[in-house]
Amino acid sequence: MRIIAGTLKGRRLNPPANLPVRPTTDMARESLFNILNNYVDYEECSVMDLFAGTGAVSIEFVSRGAREVTSIDINNACTEYIKDVSKQMNISNIHVVRADVFDLLRRANRKFDIVFADPPYSLHDLPKLPDLVFQSEILSDDGIFILEHPKEFTFEEHAHFWQHRAYGKVNFTFFAMEMTGD
Repeated sequence: MRIIAGTLKGRRLNPPANLPVRPTTDMARESLFNILNNYVDYEECSVMDLFAGTGAVSIEFVSRGAREVTSIDINNACTEYIKDVSKQMNISNIHVVRADVFDLLRRANRKFDIVFADPPYSLHDLPKLPDLVFQSEILSDDGIFILEHPKEFTFEEHAHFWQHRAYGKVNFTFFAMEMTGD
């Protein structure tokens, strides 16, 4: 796994084999950020990465200039790995939180410009995530929620659906409070 672009471009992430993760592929991450480049001013952006795993998406946001990133994962080995990598790469604007995403969404008390979620594909409550994110009011008024999910799920009927993209087995569905154009 490598960082695709920005100040940390080319840096490698080598997570331990025992992390319970399914990292977003480099190709899918690159495609995701190619889409976001058209809509996001990273330097003005606050990001929450739910189910952060290895932190690759969090670090990609930092590398591209995100003002701040909050990485959430319930697994202690994942959060410790993200903290270690952040220290090694001299990253100071990632805040790592070990928490259950569903509990965190119920008690959220601030807003983010981008919320990204890459839950385990077998997660029972995966289809409920868009509603939970919007009910939590965690997104800023012009914020974007991105959900990575398997192809078995479709969210095109969701009230905040914006667009869907598929890259191999990786699917991203984008949601917005207000549709920001194509």
